[in-house]
Amino acid sequence: QVQLAESGGASVQPGGSLRLSCAASGFTFSIYWMYWFRQAPGKGLEWISTINHVGDQTYYADSVKGRFTISRDNAETTVYLQMNSLKPEDTAVYLCYLDREYTEYWGQGTQVTVSS
Repeated sequence: QVQLAESGGASVQPGGSLRLSCAASGFTFSIYWMYWFRQAPGKGLEWISTINHVGDQTYYADSVKGRFTISRDNAETTVYLQMNSLKPEDTAVYLCYLDREYTEYWGQGTQVTVSS
């Protein structure tokens, strides 16, 4: 059974940093691309970042490029999102996503609040 469990969300001040984790289980993690999305209050889902299966190709939304870094540890079956220079507009629930054979899987999300 596929499980994605995000953690690491918190309340931080503008300019702060956080590292989110998504622990994956129930599938062969090392062969799948992984994704981070976020959903701000009252808004739709926004794609944030993608990493390929070996971790040498990464992609970012313009809104986070240069501030966020996606990475993965295939031995630990975990994908990370390092978030620096956080802004109030980064406030959202952050979710981990997997597309496996055209079936979508989402974690429960982790809340990030950026406020002074």
